[in-house]
Amino acid sequence: MPPLRASPAPSTAARWLKAALFAALAANSALYVWRGNLNDALDALAWLTLLVLFELETGRHIPPGGLAATLVRGLRLAAAAGILAAAVGFVRDGDAIAAANAWLWLAVVALLELEVRRPPLVERRHRVFTAVAAALYAALALLVCVWAWRGDWLDAWDALVWLAAFAMIELDVLRTRRA
Repeated sequence: MPPLRASPAPSTAARWLKAALFAALAANSALYVWRGNLNDALDALAWLTLLVLFELETGRHIPPGGLAATLVRGLRLAAAAGILAAAVGFVRDGDAIAAANAWLWLAVVALLELEVRRPPLVERRHRVFTAVAAALYAALALLVCVWAWRGDWLDAWDALVWLAAFAMIELDVLRTRRA
């Protein structure tokens, strides 16, 4: 698998926004661990781990090749396994909204991986990728509304913060393409 391209340095405001989003996601993960639901806790911690590793890998913090890069790849696989286990757990437990959310996010990550690792493919099929991404994000935004309507405020807040985090990632990807 080719290494990710490093994104250009973000502005000061972008760095503060990123720090705030990471702090909110860490707090959400702690709340899910505290609530005691294994699937929610595993899902939150695995996604947070994956996001931190993605940031390290794309932010010029980990040089390609070598022990650090190998460790990051191993941790990414472990986090991905945790995410998949939680997604299967949501289905097994009959939590349809959480299951839909988990599988939609897995589709978003698959699309993002293609955007980062196969830019020529994405450029050739730009309209298709844009339409699929828009549909996935719209479905995820709809789930925020469903959770809010049901009064599941932590889930609605968590989903909203993750949408903001992935919007930040998409902006980083766009900035990298332009560089």
